[in-house]
Amino acid sequence: MGVRITHKGSFKNTERFLNNVKVGKIQAKLNSFGSAGVQVLSSNTPYASGATANSWGYEIHKTNGRYIIEWTNDNVNDGVNIAVILQYGHGTRNGGYVSGRDYINPAMRPLFDKIAEEAWKEVTQL
Repeated sequence: MGVRITHKGSFKNTERFLNNVKVGKIQAKLNSFGSAGVQVLSSNTPYASGATANSWGYEIHKTNGRYIIEWTNDNVNDGVNIAVILQYGHGTRNGGYVSGRDYINPAMRPLFDKIAEEAWKEVTQL
């Protein structure tokens, strides 16, 4: 004696629903990481007026089935992004040079590690 299951129609609607739930879960997780990155960057940005520290944001992009979190800083003075020159340094008007300070990479490393760890857990779940 065996079991026989038959069906008519399509599982298209069910599959669409499940994919939407999955995308919603991914989007929520990415938003969480994006917000955490903004907090980390804001608290580690060299502080003079606070304008650069308070100008961090993030955007999430999906391209070719891949998600990207892009952290942004919109504090621009005379066409120059201040977060960039704080990171990499810049020349001065009188011919001098102000060295950059690597504040982004050390601050973000723990968050990148956490993202990688959680992504690995998600991929290897049974």
